[in-house]
Amino acid sequence: MLTLQFMPYSDIQHLTLDEKIKKILSSVRDGKILVMEGRLKKTEEAELIKATMEQINGKFKGIEVTVVYPDSKNATFGKKLKSALAEMLLGDRQGLTVIGSATLIKEIRKDPDKIQLMTEERKRRR
Repeated sequence: MLTLQFMPYSDIQHLTLDEKIKKILSSVRDGKILVMEGRLKKTEEAELIKATMEQINGKFKGIEVTVVYPDSKNATFGKKLKSALAEMLLGDRQGLTVIGSATLIKEIRKDPDKIQLMTEERKRRR
């Protein structure tokens, strides 16, 4: 069974970097695909990947991460203005971040309109 866990931005907003990483990796190591409201800062994402690399072993193969946020390239001036205002007010809450175990997620494809998440089929233990 595939489990998606939604994590609102308010769950990690006031955590330290180490606490954020611990919370994220805890969910991912439990076999869940984490869908977070918002996105991590580039430095936070780099530290998450670094922490992940330190934990790789026979059972844990790493993580797959993708960030989806509104694309304003083809937007009208009004939409660009709204987007800029929303970013000022919401900060890192705009968009979604999807994080999952590399053992579980085979591939993540991102289009402007959708995310395609290909997963590995888990073998059942008897």
